[in-house]
Amino acid sequence: MALLTLNDACLAFGHVALLDHTSLSLETSERVGLIGRNGTGKSSLLKIIAGMERPDDGQLQVQSGLHIAYVHQEPSFPEGLNVFDAVSLGLQEVRTLRERFEAHADGEDLDALMTQIEARNGWNWEQRVDETLHRLQLEPQAAMDGLSGGTRKRVALAQALVASPDVLLLDEPTNHLDLDAITWLEELLVAFKGSIVLISHDRAFLDNVCTRIVELDRGILRSYPGNFAAYETLKAQQLADEALANARFDKLLAQEEVWIRKGVEARRTRSVARVKRLHDLREARADRRDVVGRVKLEVSQGDRSGKIVAELDDVSKQFGGKVIVKGFSGTIMRGDKVGLVGPNGAGKSTLLKIILGELQPDSGTVRLGTNLQVAYFDQMRDNLNLDATLADFISPGSEWIDINGSRKHVMGYLQDFLFAPARANSPVRTLSGGERNRLLLARLFAKPSNVLVLDEPTNDLDIDTLDLLEELLAEYPGTVFLVSHDRRFLDNVVTSTIVSEGNGLWREYEGGVEDWLLQSRRAKTLAGSAAARSSAAMAAEPPKAQAPAETPVAATPRRKLSYKEQRELDELPNRIAALEAEQATLQAQLSDPDIYKKDPKAVPDIQARHDAIDEELMTLLERWEQLGQR
Repeated sequence: MALLTLNDACLAFGHVALLDHTSLSLETSERVGLIGRNGTGKSSLLKIIAGMERPDDGQLQVQSGLHIAYVHQEPSFPEGLNVFDAVSLGLQEVRTLRERFEAHADGEDLDALMTQIEARNGWNWEQRVDETLHRLQLEPQAAMDGLSGGTRKRVALAQALVASPDVLLLDEPTNHLDLDAITWLEELLVAFKGSIVLISHDRAFLDNVCTRIVELDRGILRSYPGNFAAYETLKAQQLADEALANARFDKLLAQEEVWIRKGVEARRTRSVARVKRLHDLREARADRRDVVGRVKLEVSQGDRSGKIVAELDDVSKQFGGKVIVKGFSGTIMRGDKVGLVGPNGAGKSTLLKIILGELQPDSGTVRLGTNLQVAYFDQMRDNLNLDATLADFISPGSEWIDINGSRKHVMGYLQDFLFAPARANSPVRTLSGGERNRLLLARLFAKPSNVLVLDEPTNDLDIDTLDLLEELLAEYPGTVFLVSHDRRFLDNVVTSTIVSEGNGLWREYEGGVEDWLLQSRRAKTLAGSAAARSSAAMAAEPPKAQAPAETPVAATPRRKLSYKEQRELDELPNRIAALEAEQATLQAQLSDPDIYKKDPKAVPDIQARHDAIDEELMTLLERWEQLGQR
């Protein structure tokens, strides 16, 4: 039996139907990812499920005694609280019951109070809060007013979890979280015993957490079993089928329109049934809600920069005794797409300012290239004038925008970013978070540039816009610096990744996040193997007298490979290719939604074999590297 069911729900704002006679059910232990375009009503749907809002029509049925917890996209807390007090608000009802019992107020039914407290496990609520804080790695006495956005989101999650809800509702839970925190949250949600409905545009997060994807598309909720990869496959086929059906419908309608005008001129009467059919076709066409248009992204390109954008040699920087950058060297070339990855507060913005010459290092040298035209996207949206109209914000004082040698009217340019002409004179403050990000991108791309600096551009953007932004940045001929915690976005855009490794150390890796993780794991494994061999050798050999400093040490000659080792080296590429092929087959099986219906018990074994192949590949690659060096 479903935990909750939404039947024939309707919700509209103005003339736009956000929910159009649609339904949804949530089963036990499901983890549902709710996706859809910005402004389609996802947050409103989540609030309806939480009981915070009511639909215009339809019915929400909830199991008796079901406990639902809701975590807002931007959580807020009363001023002056510490973390312990803020999390304790999740048990406010239990605390009130116990306070009434301990006060022994006249007229209170103490037996009834005791029964309610025991039913809610309320005698030890302080212990429950302490356990939750420890689990979520939060400091109980820390003041809420001084916490970062990511830590405040973690406190809000603790406040929801402390009450042990049956259903957990999360609105954009990964916003403001760094990669480590997102990985931690994935593990937490997968281990959660209850059911989850979450709104997110982080595709890697949806892949790793969700067991079902529900898309809110033109007022209708459509369900897709499996993770996000399975959804993409099914959605592509569904869109193709829908386009074909619409094309056939339109062709039939056109034929009937020709018949009604010309086909019966020689007769005085027309077929009543056929005329009625035409009227029905016209009404069906008028009611059809076509696929929402896609954003049309185009960057206004400036003059070409020099071949070298920036060259850094042994650069260091510290603030207040804290080392932010220590001994970093690197060269950024024209056309590089560079991702910056690190925990919140690691100094990504500081390093970026040093690279672009906006901040001088304490030591080391920075040589900037020539003719740099830099355009910034600021995640804090400090450049937004909330009282300006959309048209004035994009093109102040002019109705035209020049992009790559052609002029475009501001109304048409706003339409490219899915802003209807009727909204062009609306103030910016009326936009949702995702729409404000889209507006900032519109203004950013209207400015001629050859260097783009994007600080968390993916926050609040829907998945379709993310796909188009990826394509645009990949084809952009200039240089891109990208600060983001969206792993899939980084992997699809960047050519190299500069990663914080702690204590002010930064290191550049070729490729995206997955390449960095693979290279760093391999390096740690090789370092561990070398250390183990060194320790074993030291333990086996007696200590030798130290040679005089002036005595030259002869280089150890390389030993030729034996016949067996040479044969092993020759076979390694085929073995690696076979494992990669097997892993690709397993990945295809995991992406197939049918497996979750037909044979769900096989999924853990397939996943385990998929992960085991990673370890086997690592071992073979290390062996290949060892033999190749000899």
